[in-house]
Amino acid sequence: MLNKVIDFLTAHYKDLKTRTVFLILFLVSFLIRFPFFFRDYVDRDESTFILMGQSWVNGNLPYTELWDLKPPITFLYFASIIYVFGKSFFAIRIFGAFTVAFTAFFTYKIGLEITTKKIAFWSAIACVALQSMFGSLQGVMSEHICMMFFMPGLYLLIKYNKIYIYLISGLLMGLAVMTKLNLAYAILFLGFYILYRSFLNKRCWIGFLNVATFGLGTILVILMTILPYYLKGDTDLWWRSVIEAPLQYVEARRYSIVKILPFYILILGFLFIIWKKKRIDFREQYNQILLVTLLGVLFSFLKGGRINGHYLIQLHPILILFIGIVVSQISFLKKSILKPYYILLLLLLPMESYIEYVAIVKNKVQKGTFYNGEGFSVPNYILENNIETKNILFLGYHIGYWELDLNPPTKAATHPSNICRSELFPFYENPRTTSIEELQYIMEELKPKTIITRKGRSVFDKKMIEENEYINNYLAKYYRPIEVVEKAEILQRLE
Repeated sequence: MLNKVIDFLTAHYKDLKTRTVFLILFLVSFLIRFPFFFRDYVDRDESTFILMGQSWVNGNLPYTELWDLKPPITFLYFASIIYVFGKSFFAIRIFGAFTVAFTAFFTYKIGLEITTKKIAFWSAIACVALQSMFGSLQGVMSEHICMMFFMPGLYLLIKYNKIYIYLISGLLMGLAVMTKLNLAYAILFLGFYILYRSFLNKRCWIGFLNVATFGLGTILVILMTILPYYLKGDTDLWWRSVIEAPLQYVEARRYSIVKILPFYILILGFLFIIWKKKRIDFREQYNQILLVTLLGVLFSFLKGGRINGHYLIQLHPILILFIGIVVSQISFLKKSILKPYYILLLLLLPMESYIEYVAIVKNKVQKGTFYNGEGFSVPNYILENNIETKNILFLGYHIGYWELDLNPPTKAATHPSNICRSELFPFYENPRTTSIEELQYIMEELKPKTIITRKGRSVFDKKMIEENEYINNYLAKYYRPIEVVEKAEILQRLE
């Protein structure tokens, strides 16, 4: 039986049709991510994107009613799903599974241009896994969305050399950069590379024309995101929110170079070794394009001054191809005796998914629903007990606003941690200038009747000493806990 499974997974690659590959990738993505379809939230950023998308569906452009630090296509993705399917976690998460499979599919398509079908296929499978496992990656992050546009745009540049293809690729790159701004560096690197290649081939004018067309496509998308604000006479809000605020955020939230140095030593060391050992022929134009893109993404991380786990989603679809090619050249790993261990490894990798499958079944048995988490249970408790929701403040589990058809009390509270990012206040014209002033306004003027916190956990990041001290003292003086729902504590105002 095991031999049949091995043969199925490792043979007949030449017979794989394109549509079959995509279906396999989607099935793998779906099975790994499916149990998380029912989780209230996997990452707080995803909850914020949902709130921003809902606000857009309600007729409010991003940054006007609510505010968050992402370009508008991120919110358009969520708004489109909500507009068509309503308030459906299932719809958002299944589109997330499709998005991951789509990105991996273009990893496969690019792989076909530079290596064998077998390596391309398994690189795509690995791409699905790396975008779906560990930590917050089971949610739908802005990095997932941007790579859905970036990878097909990159594939077009690798596969074709026609003027209209550069335009289409540019449009896709525009969508990518208006989802995740740091990709502008990778796109810029690609533009310079196209010029460099044309110079080497003594076709400078053709190169300039291609780059101009590529850039035009990117700029057209950016202008389209500005247009709604221009028509409302509020272009400045777009500029402050999309361009200036992220730059200020980067300056204020940098990691120490020592903290990110090991990461760069690892990646650049790998690239240097495979070049030195000639594991990959970087004289090939296809490999050069991938390398330039990879370096562009790495440079964007360096400029951003920090690397979070979900940032690596932008790196995996490209890097995995190089890794796949190198691994395929290690003779020891080709031994048939190892094949059963590969199957065992594949089965063990999605351990988080197995645990979550068990969790949703237990939740179904105990509560009659697969949907689980405080983002569901707290709003249900509030509605069942007719608890006051005027100016309600979720300092945790803020997807609860969506379940209750409510908005956060202020723009800064759209994402709870934004309350402590006072360096961003000027970019959306917050009349308060410090996080303490924002907290004082919410607590002492709006006076929310109900507040939800994470039981036994610090309200804000532990580094925010003054903010935590203020909120803890204020809650102790003016609020009393009325119920603990799972890991959430519901507080009610005394006066």
